[in-house]
Formats: sequence, C-alpha cells, structure tokens
Amino acid sequence: MKILLIGATGTLGTAVHQALAHRGHEILTVGRSGGDLRYDITDPAQVTALYDRTGRVDAVVSAVGHVPYKPVVELTPEDYLAGFRGKALCQIDLVRQGVRRVAERGSFTLITGVLAREPIPTASAAAVANGAVEAFVRTAAVEIAPQRVNAVSPTVFTESLAAYGDFFVGMAPVAVADAAQAYVRSVEGAQTGRIYTL
Repeated sequence: MKILLIGATGTLGTAVHQALAHRGHEILTVGRSGGDLRYDITDPAQVTALYDRTGRVDAVVSAVGHVPYKPVVELTPEDYLAGFRGKALCQIDLVRQGVRRVAERGSFTLITGVLAREPIPTASAAAVANGAVEAFVRTAAVEIAPQRVNAVSPTVFTESLAAYGDFFVGMAPVAVADAAQAYVRSVEGAQTGRIYTL
C-alpha cells in the first residue's frame, strides 16, 4: 500500500514507519521539520497542498498532536483552542480533505491517548482534544464507508517514562512498538470506528 505517514520523525512516528515499512508498504513521511515532505497539518491550506502533491494514497496515518498542559485555572480559551487545533482539528481535517484522495477501501488512522479516559492534573486541554478525536472517529466511520477510520489510544510510552512517567502515576506504560502494531492492525485490518486502547 501507498501510505501517507504524518509525524514520522517523532518517537511514535518512527516506530510506526518501521512497522509499516517492514511489512512492505510504500511510506511517504510528512513533518513540519523532517520527513520526505514538509507540511504543517495544523494549516488547512497546507493539508490541501499535501494531498495535491501526493495524489491518491491507500492510507493516511497520523502520529501528531500538540496540546498545552496547565492547571484549569491557568488555561485560557486560547489554550483550549490551541489544543483542539493542534491535536483534534488537524486530524479531523486530514480525514475531511482526504476522503476524496484516499482509495475507495482505504483507511485513516489517527492518534488520541489515555487522557480521553483517565484524568491527570494539568491535562484538561489534552482530554478535550483526545475525546474529540475519539468521538469524531466513531461518527466519521458511519459516514465514509467503505473507507475506514480508527484511532490508536496509548498510555505513556515506556521509552518516555524518564520525561513523563511522573505525570502518569499508577498507569502501566506501553512500548512504542506495541502502539505501532495497533497502527498496522488499523491499516491492514477490516475494522472501522474503533479506538485501539493500549
């Protein structure tokens, strides 16, 4: 399959790239500052330009998202909007614009996260964005069939425990390679509207 991988140079994106390439897929990597193609998917015009450049693909895979972390009383409306744009709206737009660019039985795989279902302090903007992605996936799956859309929802990565482990007290970490296998399942499988929790 010809697969468009957004966020290919991060910890998760690198693992997803390796897992999909190992299975023989042709991967086009996309990032703001690295990858085969340089586009900022938080800008809808750049999403359009990306799809115009790549032409038809079999799958679109996203491993990106940026949200602010602050206490609720310090988060501004602009912070919540930035989190929504940086994690939810950009991925929603990949699907919205991609429906006409992805093969008839192609797929989209988005990234969400444990914060949609397990709260931690300072993460309300992330929870809002993740919850929005998951709600979108379930609804879009009904509308875009026979194309498919799923999301991968991991907890903290084992590889990131040194930096983020203290925020996820009592939550079992997951290896980034295991999260990458959930992407493989989404791309190559037949399910749609699923949130793969890890």
